[in-house]
Amino acid sequence: MTASFLFLVGLGLTLVTAFAIVAYMRSPLHSILVELCGTRERAAFWVSFSNVTITLVPLIFAMHYTPDLKAGNAAVLELATQLKWALAGLLFAVLILGWVLSSFMRRQSGQFATKQAPAAAL
Repeated sequence: MTASFLFLVGLGLTLVTAFAIVAYMRSPLHSILVELCGTRERAAFWVSFSNVTITLVPLIFAMHYTPDLKAGNAAVLELATQLKWALAGLLFAVLILGWVLSSFMRRQSGQFATKQAPAAAL
């Protein structure tokens, strides 16, 4: 097995993992974004943007590591190291997305609380 082939296998596994996470998060993310954005069109854009980000960031992290079989390392360990970088990128992308969404949710709920307060006083 060559280092190039191992590198491509790692990128393929990274893409499969990223696509699985995108599929898993798509529906709940769309629901939240429809509520936050106000329209389905805006939400669809931000879901697409999030999907691209969740796919590309792990791929970039995985591309950062190139397997080195010349040093006598086992192929599976080299692949595991590349996938470790990919999962770190995936975690980074999902955490940043969650942080941004939670900050908008707090802002939204704060606006609703202040708008509802005068009506409750009547």
